[in-house]
Amino acid sequence: MDQEHRRLYNALTARDSRFDGVFFVAVTSTGIYCRPICRVKTPKAANCRFFDTPQEAEQAGFRPCLRCRPELAPGNAPVDDAQRIAQLIVQRLEEGQLDDEAGLEAIADQFELSSRQIRRIVQNELGVAPIQLLLTRRLLLAKQLLTETTWPMTDVAFASGFSSLRRFNDAFSRRYRMPPTRLRRKAMDAAATIPERETSTLQLSYRPPYDWTGVLAFLAARALAGVEHVTDRSYSRTVQLGKTKGWIRVTHAKKQHGLVLEFTQSLTPVLPALLSRTRALFDLDARPDVIAKRLRRDARLAPAIRANPGLRVPGAFNGFELGIRAILGQQVTVKGATTIAGRFVEAFGEPIATPLPELNRLTPLPPRIARASVDDIARHGIVAARARSLIAMAKVQGSGALSLDGGAHQNPDETINRLAQLPGIGPWTAHYIAMRALRWPDAFPKEDIAVRKNLGGVTAREAEALSQPWRPWRSYAVMHIWNMAQHPHAAAR
Repeated sequence: MDQEHRRLYNALTARDSRFDGVFFVAVTSTGIYCRPICRVKTPKAANCRFFDTPQEAEQAGFRPCLRCRPELAPGNAPVDDAQRIAQLIVQRLEEGQLDDEAGLEAIADQFELSSRQIRRIVQNELGVAPIQLLLTRRLLLAKQLLTETTWPMTDVAFASGFSSLRRFNDAFSRRYRMPPTRLRRKAMDAAATIPERETSTLQLSYRPPYDWTGVLAFLAARALAGVEHVTDRSYSRTVQLGKTKGWIRVTHAKKQHGLVLEFTQSLTPVLPALLSRTRALFDLDARPDVIAKRLRRDARLAPAIRANPGLRVPGAFNGFELGIRAILGQQVTVKGATTIAGRFVEAFGEPIATPLPELNRLTPLPPRIARASVDDIARHGIVAARARSLIAMAKVQGSGALSLDGGAHQNPDETINRLAQLPGIGPWTAHYIAMRALRWPDAFPKEDIAVRKNLGGVTAREAEALSQPWRPWRSYAVMHIWNMAQHPHAAAR
């Protein structure tokens, strides 16, 4: 078995959704090909063949799986831009930005298509209307709100994504064969003991172990002043999703194997998107058992894996925000980059009032940066080359030509290449953005000084060769390597 086959088989056994659409697996013993997230019994490695596209698998004589339906995999687009359009619509639906027909027309105008073409693309790409794909997620969220909050039933319906209480009651009763009021009774029994507040809390679960202390330390060193605030027990930040604004605080519930998300009531209209982005930021969907089992086979990494099997790769709540941080972190220390980023946020972030004095700014938006001149940015102590990079990234992000959010389901290698084509963004920055913003588990910034030094002073080419056995979990390997020692002269990460 060659290294590429081994890498893909490791990804298959993980059932990690981040690999969905990146490759397809065909099983010689059955003649069927599947997506890597298919829940059938994992085939033997010797019986697997891997393909980049469904077309290649079918040309080789394999037929599609009827359970996982390879035609629905992200990136399997029958026409140019179709998959990207479909995923963009789903993302905007989650974030409450498609409240009426005008939102769909705006997306159609962006791609110079008619709204009828947009609807047809979504149907072809996703198999059903986008709202149907979100139904299960909305119902599960509604169940959690019914049992963990004392919100009125109407608020539960709207917060979980339903347009009316009647639609919510009908969908809930048909799916679960009982009225939502049956679950609500459990929460109402304890209502008298719960004081009314301007915030609510929900629990987000993870697979243990989880390095909460390490995640907080990583985020604290890179926090954007005004936007984020990290203590030894919590992470807080301001939030803007579409036109909705508020703030959140995240703490640890170790005994429950979860994090507790406190959020302002103003964020309830975009609650599904809020939960999704928070899970991405804290890497809550990772499989630490699968990842550690693979990485500890390498003697270089084994001691680090044994010492911290719950390590996570902190993601990004906002992809553009992470892109800003990555560009400003080029060729300076972590502390230096954080100082510069704070000045940038102070200058270009919209003010917001919160009860936490440390949270007073929103993340700068792509349109605001795209309109800025190089001089506008440079006057805040940012070199002209970095200013040009920020403006270029803002323009492609704002136009929809490139998405830096992991939920967009883009091809990671393609996105890395497109990022590297922007002025002032090299392979290191592109891989760092992929590692955190795109949540790509196999990113590897081989040029990183700390990585190369902690591997024994190797060259970038040698680091790339050493990393091959770690695939497809090289992002996690990088985190372990960074933790091996602290180097004050290393490039910011």
